[in-house]
Amino acid sequence: MPANLFEWENHLSALREMLRGATLGRGRLALVSGAVASGKTTLLNTFAEQAIENGALLLEATGSRAEKDLPFGIVRKIFDNGAMPADVRSEVIALLDGNALESTAAGRMHVMSQISSALLRMVDDRTLVVLVDDVHSGDDQSLQFLLHLARRVRQAKVLIVLTESPRLRQEQFTFHAELLRQPKCVRMRLHMLTESGVAEALSGSLSATVAARLAPECHRISGGNPLLLRALLEDWRTVGEHGEAQQRPTPGEAFAHAVLGCLHRGEPEVLQIARGVAVLGDARSPRLLGQLLDLSVTTVQQGVQDLHQCAILEHNGFRDDVARTAVLDATPTADRAALHARAARLLHTDGASALDVARQLVAVRQDAERWTVPVLREAAEFALVEEELEFALRCLEHAHHACAPGPERTALKARLVSIAWRIGPAAAESHLPELTEAAEQGRLAPRDVAPITSYLAWSGRLDGAADAVAALARSAAPGDDPAMTAAIAASAQWLTMLSPPLRDRLPTVGAGITAAAAGAPRDMADLAHAHAAATMSAALTEGQADRAVIEAERVLQRYHLSDSTLQPLVVALLALVLAGRLDLALSWCERLQGECSARRVPTWQALLSAVRAEIALRQGDLQVAAHQARTAMSRISVQGWGVGIGLLLSTLIQAETGMGHYDEAMALLEQPLPGELFQTLPGLFYLRARGRCHLATGRYHAALGDFTAAGELMDTWRMDIPLLSPWRLDAAETWLALGDPKRARALAEEQLRLGPDDARLRGALLVVLARTDELKRRVPRLKEAVEILESGDDRVQLAIALGELGRAYRSLGDFNRGRVFVRKAWHVAKTCGADPLCRELMPRHAEAGELAAAAAQPGQGTETQREVEALTEAEVRIAVLAAHGNTNREIASKLFVTVSTVEQHLTRIYRKLNVKRRRDLPAKLSDSSLTGTV
Repeated sequence: MPANLFEWENHLSALREMLRGATLGRGRLALVSGAVASGKTTLLNTFAEQAIENGALLLEATGSRAEKDLPFGIVRKIFDNGAMPADVRSEVIALLDGNALESTAAGRMHVMSQISSALLRMVDDRTLVVLVDDVHSGDDQSLQFLLHLARRVRQAKVLIVLTESPRLRQEQFTFHAELLRQPKCVRMRLHMLTESGVAEALSGSLSATVAARLAPECHRISGGNPLLLRALLEDWRTVGEHGEAQQRPTPGEAFAHAVLGCLHRGEPEVLQIARGVAVLGDARSPRLLGQLLDLSVTTVQQGVQDLHQCAILEHNGFRDDVARTAVLDATPTADRAALHARAARLLHTDGASALDVARQLVAVRQDAERWTVPVLREAAEFALVEEELEFALRCLEHAHHACAPGPERTALKARLVSIAWRIGPAAAESHLPELTEAAEQGRLAPRDVAPITSYLAWSGRLDGAADAVAALARSAAPGDDPAMTAAIAASAQWLTMLSPPLRDRLPTVGAGITAAAAGAPRDMADLAHAHAAATMSAALTEGQADRAVIEAERVLQRYHLSDSTLQPLVVALLALVLAGRLDLALSWCERLQGECSARRVPTWQALLSAVRAEIALRQGDLQVAAHQARTAMSRISVQGWGVGIGLLLSTLIQAETGMGHYDEAMALLEQPLPGELFQTLPGLFYLRARGRCHLATGRYHAALGDFTAAGELMDTWRMDIPLLSPWRLDAAETWLALGDPKRARALAEEQLRLGPDDARLRGALLVVLARTDELKRRVPRLKEAVEILESGDDRVQLAIALGELGRAYRSLGDFNRGRVFVRKAWHVAKTCGADPLCRELMPRHAEAGELAAAAAQPGQGTETQREVEALTEAEVRIAVLAAHGNTNREIASKLFVTVSTVEQHLTRIYRKLNVKRRRDLPAKLSDSSLTGTV
């Protein structure tokens, strides 16, 4: 990087002019001031080189705080110079050695007079240039000498150039004032680079285009400080060398070191003040900063001013977080901890917000005091509002550490777990054992019982959750604590709903939410869990689907999305799904997803995405189901899903299987599962999905084993509910694949006798029965199945029924009608993304056979072909879209024509194909033209 003196060219020109005057015998004095790293030394060095080129005798020295107490330290440096004649040097050193400690003012003046005389004797033939950098750090005797010399050079060939800090110590004011009184003294002030100056500095090593692009950001970060600017450019180049050159400069290691360099070059208290500003975050309160550092307000104000002048601070704060972090990291650990602890107490006394106080308390691991507990707890709640989850967790961890054992400490741990659960259930795992122990000892507050129970169950600790609830029930005296009684009842309902085998290990509860809540004040958490559990029970009870829908909507309307209501709301959504109200479930699910879409709540988003995936699967939208399930899996780790992995994998496996992605589905079956999964409802979903995957890939006996296992589990649990797992339907399809229609029919008829209320299930059962019927009875049964499924949501099952109906018509010789239903089935399957079903419905060899059979009918094939060939290209496109069921407006939109144009074309199409209505079009169009347009 060049000297960067372009913005200081006026100062350099002034110094050159002063040198010319001194050469003529008119002595000059220049006093250059500027903040740390403003370029004083660079200016001085550049001028020194020019002075040497002009033949001047150059004598240089630099002041140092370390040598401030060394008498005549700067003077010795001036004369200890290679350009100094040996005799003069020896004479001056002898004077200094013999009289440096002269105690009287007259004696010191005599010594200085002799030294200056020796110096001035050298200017007869050459101009003398004396340069002293950082004169403000010089010793008192040297300063007195420089002042004495300045008074004697008025008519001599001498130029004295001194650089100083803009802020002087009290004892330097006299020296400064006396210098400025000299008639030939010129004062210069250096400032930081402007933005244009930064651009010019960058152009010395970069292209003009790149320099202009980087200049604004470089100026913002460096403040025009040349030292920081060089470091910033170095960081930018370092990144570029690794093949990752960025569009914007980013402060890095070099910049951090440069910041520390600036601070160490300033006054001692400036570094201390910078550390205080880094701890507090800003310098808006000199009083508070002074109390923190044990400095006077005046000293703090001066130090803050210095930090602004050298561009470390801007608007009372660090320009960049890298600078603040560098200062904090360079502070000794013990000192930093002490500063944060003191800052926390000062802020608390000063009435600062809980968040500000807590940021100091959690900055460094230390033993917190008892007064910090309520502050940290309050700060955690405010941090949640600001979506600072990790900070909220740290606040509660510190509060928990500072709190004595007891109910308050347990409540802190419970709240900590609920916040950790937002990030991911795995983050809460390590805290659950302590809460399990607290529950078994009866130390949980009523408001925490239901949420903690649900967390334990989710993690697979079913036995631990059951034992905890049982222990709480034993320790709670009847009537003493109605709130605890209600919480225990809600938890028991929840566990029984999730894991029916726990029914016999839990306290007996009423059948509904009212019984559990009778006479007890209810907390929102246990009320939501009890209400949701009762809703799910209604959804799984035959004949109570309508009631389940009503109760599920009440849950969704009543409880706001929060840590303690998330799982109950998800269960209410699933109750709507099982009750067959996919429309309502979708509406509520999307509403809840919208509530948390912009928030940092990965677990909430994951669970809602999992429900959304299940809804899409049951609607036959396989691609959406797979996408939502993958999204849910990406939100939290597989290990964090606990027993919930059963539902998620179930959806994803079935979606991938339905789309023909068999390798992906089989890979999902390799995922490790919690051992307790098959004691829960999600385990039943998983068994069915695994069985469906085995069935689709030809592993029929494995599939049969999974379906039978699901049936045996439900029988053991005394809840043979097809809505959970229609194992008879699945087993019947498997027996058909194995070539045993008799067993398939028996299972399907048995399921029908049990009276399924679900239209989707009844339609699928009718398809299975039709496949075992005689040909003449097959069509009526399939028509009924299609009619039922057309009024439902499952488009994949509808496509299967339509395809079977089309095949049945073909078998009866009605090829035209068969073709219509197969095409419709293909179209529905295609929109679902069910590629294997599409291939099954319209394989190429089947198409060819169908066309050949149609052509064998007298006049049918040839006549139809001629009619289709009579259509223009535009008419074919419109005819095909119309045959697919598109309205005139939809056709117009897809082809970018008017509705009137579509109507006119259709009139001509009907006349050419000799049909009277739209529904007759499919029979007239060839498979190839129809399929190619889809």
